[in-house]
Amino acid sequence: MTSEQDTQAVGGGEDSGSHWGKRVLFLLPVVIFLIVAGYFAWGLLSDRDPSRVPSALIDQKVPQFDLPPVAGLDSPGLSTADLMQADQPVLLNVWASWCVPCRAEHPILMRLAERDGVTVHGINYKDTPADARRFIQNLGNPYTRIGADRSGRAGIQLGVYGVPETYVIGPSGKIRYKHTGPIDSKALNQKILPLLEKLGG
Repeated sequence: MTSEQDTQAVGGGEDSGSHWGKRVLFLLPVVIFLIVAGYFAWGLLSDRDPSRVPSALIDQKVPQFDLPPVAGLDSPGLSTADLMQADQPVLLNVWASWCVPCRAEHPILMRLAERDGVTVHGINYKDTPADARRFIQNLGNPYTRIGADRSGRAGIQLGVYGVPETYVIGPSGKIRYKHTGPIDSKALNQKILPLLEKLGG
């Protein structure tokens, strides 16, 4: 083989390797897209409830906290002891004025608070007193008590992923259910109300 042929052979190998590398780079985004699309399709088509985020605290006692009231609101603060009613379950809703989904679910909380035997407490999460007051004054107050968790420490203890989150707490003070995201009619009628009735006897 002449030196010219050797050069062509070597060059042909380089071209082949370069062509293969370009093909891999072209296919990589397609593969990533297919993986991501498959994940979302599984989430949408499976029977899994995306609002039910597993919590290590299910069937565990509510963590200890003692939160002051929101300054300027005519509502007392909230502590762990307030969640341990002997005769009925309570609903604990974590909310904030800057949370758009919190506004969407607020009318449902207002209706819940009007039902006999349902006590709704709130934790105002990483908010300012002025904004929290404005939120309640504009939309109404469904909460019997509101604790101000400005540092987010109580939220960390509860395992809050993001607001809104709602917990059903049994008469013994154990967390029995956690709903992540805004409560809608389906979650209210299929999960929360039946559980409240069951725990309330």
